[in-house]
Amino acid sequence: MTVGEKQATTTGTATPPEVLDGPFSTRQLLRIDEALRLADKGTGLVFSVYVGGLDEPIRAHAERLHRQLAEPDKSVLIAISPNQRQLEIVTGRYARKRIPDTYAKLAALSMVASFGGGDLAGGIIQGLDQLASHAGKG
Repeated sequence: MTVGEKQATTTGTATPPEVLDGPFSTRQLLRIDEALRLADKGTGLVFSVYVGGLDEPIRAHAERLHRQLAEPDKSVLIAISPNQRQLEIVTGRYARKRIPDTYAKLAALSMVASFGGGDLAGGIIQGLDQLASHAGKG
């Protein structure tokens, strides 16, 4: 479910929320939302992005978040904690067959380069595109 769909469900309108709390502008959120939709549609996998604090150990927390997704076996979670300067990409059992760890690491390196340049949203979008491109059609 996208940000706009969730808003429509809770308020009965199809307009995106006017004020969002977080590191992204509404425009950036819509771009990320579109990248998620295209990645899901193009691969048959389920991509999710989490931006926020991650408890220690970081990887274990990201894996717990991944297990909470509706379809963890075919899901890919990008968990980012900007304040902690941490990034984890967690792939489910089926998703890992299509996106091996080496390709996830390459996408992570590319994302980190964008984050270092101050472009959090652009890094996420670029990472989603790289992961989806490697996964190919499902």
